[in-house]
Amino acid sequence: MDDTLFGKRNKRGDWAPFKLLSYPPVFVWPVQPIRFLKWVFGYPGYLMPWNVLYAVIGTLLWLYATPSLETMKSFSVGWIAYLVIRNAALVLVFFGMFHLRLYMQRKQGTSFKYNAKWPSVGNDAFLFGNQTIDNVIWTFASAVPIWTAFEVLTLWAFANGIIPYVSFADHPVYCAIVMFSIPTFRDLHFYLVHRLIHWPPLYHAIHKLHHNNVNPGPWSGLAMHPVEHLLYFSGVLIHWVVPSNPVHAIFHLAHAGLAPAPGHAGFDKIVFGEDSAIDTHAYDHYLHHKYFECNYADGVIPLDKWFGTFHDGSAEAQERMDKRFMEQARRRQEKKARGRQQAS
Repeated sequence: MDDTLFGKRNKRGDWAPFKLLSYPPVFVWPVQPIRFLKWVFGYPGYLMPWNVLYAVIGTLLWLYATPSLETMKSFSVGWIAYLVIRNAALVLVFFGMFHLRLYMQRKQGTSFKYNAKWPSVGNDAFLFGNQTIDNVIWTFASAVPIWTAFEVLTLWAFANGIIPYVSFADHPVYCAIVMFSIPTFRDLHFYLVHRLIHWPPLYHAIHKLHHNNVNPGPWSGLAMHPVEHLLYFSGVLIHWVVPSNPVHAIFHLAHAGLAPAPGHAGFDKIVFGEDSAIDTHAYDHYLHHKYFECNYADGVIPLDKWFGTFHDGSAEAQERMDKRFMEQARRRQEKKARGRQQAS
């Protein structure tokens, strides 16, 4: 598949799609029911391909790879260790597939690759000077244990009746609505957490570790400071308040744990054969890693558009962002000047 049909390269070899980023027909007036339904059930859309995949994975984990609620009524090393190993294996396979095909085998070279360069080696910003090794260490040493800790506590709470349990058999429509809403809630939660950790003191203490990946790859997705992992996976706590089923919590965590792989793939499409490809939907978040102060959310709710931080990939959006940066710099200079005057 020829990437020049879908985008163009600059002089440095970096690729960008012709099609500008846009929000789905959800928060629009007048309402557009036909477009909305096509987006929900079409491809690519809200359900396909990624959200359905994560929902299927979460359901299979609950049905075939999770201890019984009876077992999880009391904490024990056995079932907790099992969940750690299960989640680690899931991450290894899922993230590893992206990395193997795109970065080790390089099956499509730099076709559809946003940044023409490959992961950084010899960079002191990363553990052992290697971006991939650094990312893998943070993923397995911090992300997987913290993900599993939230899962263990939530399933234990379900097993002991501490949080409200709802059966699919008794309330199928309600449970389906909760399942359907989880990706949207994750978008909102991610935006709030993301804006919080871009506050300068938290950014430098916590979030900078993730943003060392200016040119992200699949393993960059969960390469975060442990405090950021705590905030990131905390979205599952909504099921401690909203009546839910354990499969909702497992799907929620699987979505949070797996979605960063395609979201940080560094490629716009994963090509199979001559004319088949899967969209990664990674461009909006790639722009965030490139420019830092835009596209804090990348989902259904147009939060960045509402708060003036949306970058659609156009020259006009770049100009607006540059003006915003200049205005912020001007305000900082004025604040410093006032401080000096008060001190004198």
